[in-house]
Amino acid sequence: MTIKINIPGDPIAQARPRAVKMGKGIRMYDPKPSADYKKYVATIAKQHAPNKPIESALGVKLKIYRQIPKSTTKKRRQAMNDGIERPIVKADIDNYSKAILDSLNGIIYKDDSQVVGLWAEKYYSDSPCAIIEITEVF
Repeated sequence: MTIKINIPGDPIAQARPRAVKMGKGIRMYDPKPSADYKKYVATIAKQHAPNKPIESALGVKLKIYRQIPKSTTKKRRQAMNDGIERPIVKADIDNYSKAILDSLNGIIYKDDSQVVGLWAEKYYSDSPCAIIEITEVF
């Protein structure tokens, strides 16, 4: 079984957790942009979810399409759209992956620990999005 999901909009990477003092302890939380993006991804993923979350080993392919900066020249914009020039700027690909994989827990699969193979790439596009392909590994 293979599930393909397109998440429209500029992808948001998983940010470092934040801490707040509460009484004698500390509470850790996700920064708002990360938390909101995870909820957004989960909402779209529910439309593609199997009846019961998958429990087998999985391979995941991620393609992250970042918005092309407005100040880009026509020549560079074409190279970016053609995939010749790729983003080598923050955020890191592993932080995008973390946010997306966490979002799919309990919806597409039971837990992201089931992901035994991961291939993730960053591109530029005039139509930013994240494309997710999840395949059962036998």
